[in-house]
Amino acid sequence: MIIGVPKEIKNNENRVALTPAGAQELVRKGHTVYVQTKAGDGSGFSDAEYVGAGAKILPSAADVFGIAEMIMKVKEPIEQEYGLIKNDQLVFTYFHFASYEPLAHAMIKTGAVCLAYETVERIDGSLPLLVPMSEVAGRMAIQEGAKYLEKPLKGRGILLGGVPGVMPAKVLILGGGVVGTNAAKMAAGMGADVIITDVNINRLRYLDDVMPKNVRTMVSNDYVLRDLVKSHDLIVGGVLIPGAKAPKLITRDMLKTMRPGTVLVDVAVDQGGCIETCRPTTHEDPTYIIDDVVHYCVANMPGAVPYTSTLALTNATLPYAIKLANHGWKKACQDSMELRKGLNVINGKVVYKAVADAFNLPFTDIKEFIA
Repeated sequence: MIIGVPKEIKNNENRVALTPAGAQELVRKGHTVYVQTKAGDGSGFSDAEYVGAGAKILPSAADVFGIAEMIMKVKEPIEQEYGLIKNDQLVFTYFHFASYEPLAHAMIKTGAVCLAYETVERIDGSLPLLVPMSEVAGRMAIQEGAKYLEKPLKGRGILLGGVPGVMPAKVLILGGGVVGTNAAKMAAGMGADVIITDVNINRLRYLDDVMPKNVRTMVSNDYVLRDLVKSHDLIVGGVLIPGAKAPKLITRDMLKTMRPGTVLVDVAVDQGGCIETCRPTTHEDPTYIIDDVVHYCVANMPGAVPYTSTLALTNATLPYAIKLANHGWKKACQDSMELRKGLNVINGKVVYKAVADAFNLPFTDIKEFIA
């Protein structure tokens, strides 16, 4: 198979979809890998390293999209790339369709096969291609939240871990999944007073067993959250419904009950956000303020640490990319339920129900394409 890796062009997106080591594995299995020049620069991988791994360098995104049977990306295609995607071309990337209707319509129009990292799902319900970036984003949520709690950045002016004789900051984490767990680890390690909320009591039991003593658990509901937001300094949204829009747990009216300088970090922004006042921001302009509450809603948080993120992402995606390249998307998805669940749009038809439901689009059973 011919595989293409274009340079990411989203604001301050420095990741690349494939490391030189990943390219080498695909080449060793008989595939051809084309990488756009300087695609790996932001992650610390030079064109020379890709060439040394057996890949070929092309000068432009148009060249890469024009020749490739499978495109590997990190972030969803943006408007400048829509016209480059071809009918029947396999695009393997994070799409997060449910958060942005124009993208869904654009990909339907291309006739491409859209296989989304974030909906590849194992039999136990885990999301193997979302996990590594959720781990990064969860940890970064605390790193960024601690920074924006500083007074010069309009935060409360509170040190996350406090000091002897002074109470630490109070951190509220919405969701006990991968993002929430990693955020809690980081916040606890920095000495904060942490509460994780979730609707799954069994998950809370597990977290209660494994987390340090400065992390407590509470069942999530509107009554509980309305009380907790009044007293917490940093609130992290990490709620996910695979492939669908995130529920709005923090509503507009709750902001007026928060203390001035409270910081909200919405990691769920890729799926529409779990904070009603959330809107996607960029690393260039990461925050805005409503009712004296600081909102940090960067939609590609792991892009700020691209070396770590690119390695972690390729570690997860490469085994699936090899299956797709070896067998073609149809046979690979017939053989793998995990990959089959990643299919969102095929040849102009929506085959992932949560995406169809999000925008009232016609839903097509995937059996029409895969027996």
